[in-house]
Amino acid sequence: MNASPARRTELLAAGAATVTVVLWASAFVSIRSAGSEYSPGALALGRLLVGALVLGVICLVRREGLPPRAAWPGIGISGLLWFGCYSVVLNWGEQQVDAGTAALVVNIGPILIALLGARLLGDPMPPRLLAGMAVSFAGAVTVGLSMSGGGGSSVLGVVLCLLAAVGYAGGVVAQKPALGHASPLQVTTFGCLVGAVLCLPFGGQLVDDVAGASVSATLNVVYLGVFSLALAFTTWAYALARTTASRMGATTYAVPALVVLMSWLALGEVPGLLTLVGGALCLAGVAVSRSRTRVARVVAASPQPEQTRESA
Repeated sequence: MNASPARRTELLAAGAATVTVVLWASAFVSIRSAGSEYSPGALALGRLLVGALVLGVICLVRREGLPPRAAWPGIGISGLLWFGCYSVVLNWGEQQVDAGTAALVVNIGPILIALLGARLLGDPMPPRLLAGMAVSFAGAVTVGLSMSGGGGSSVLGVVLCLLAAVGYAGGVVAQKPALGHASPLQVTTFGCLVGAVLCLPFGGQLVDDVAGASVSATLNVVYLGVFSLALAFTTWAYALARTTASRMGATTYAVPALVVLMSWLALGEVPGLLTLVGGALCLAGVAVSRSRTRVARVVAASPQPEQTRESA
């Protein structure tokens, strides 16, 4: 009973991380659909504007106010690198390379998060985390190789996906200390606003694309803004505030496996055996990275001496 509050917090953080991973996986399906009618910059700006509008309304209703001054450096950097640059270069990169190559390159992000988190934030690197990341990365490589098509890659596309991975990692590591000063909703809302301002030069393209796009493509942009951005980034920030950046980064290795499943169900893209094996490895690695040793569980469940004396 004494450990129940901590356990409850852990379960809530795990649930929030699960919501994020599922919604981010669904974003790949929506981006694939909307990307044929929206240019990379217009798609990023449209998604950010929708997300900023939804988050702004929630902030007003909850009377969140402006974040404290100490949170702004992290919010600004994450908004610049993750919400802004990452969104544009990933959309652009996925038009230059096949999906498998993009998945391979972008999935170095969690490794960069672990390295930067250990260096800049002092995050621990327990053996289970490292082992889980190794298994998941092997799964991501397997999925990527199984999905790669011949001749579909370009040097520019690989570089863009690499920049996306760097922006993602830098944004996560910058966001972590900001969450020590501001709420997850504040950090997400104002990071989204920073990204939207950065993408404003694509406003003209967005107007042109909206005028010529189909209703389904525009609805995909709205979905990306409301669910895979506003909701998913808020649940991500909630979970990140309650664990390490390295552990959260490892959790996102479940995304490729879920993308394979969603593409199978929504788009009728039947995965091959190698793809399924890779997806299973991704999920197994995440399970290992988020598990605790038996000793840690026993210590967490054991009553403290003071509490023992009080109950005696």
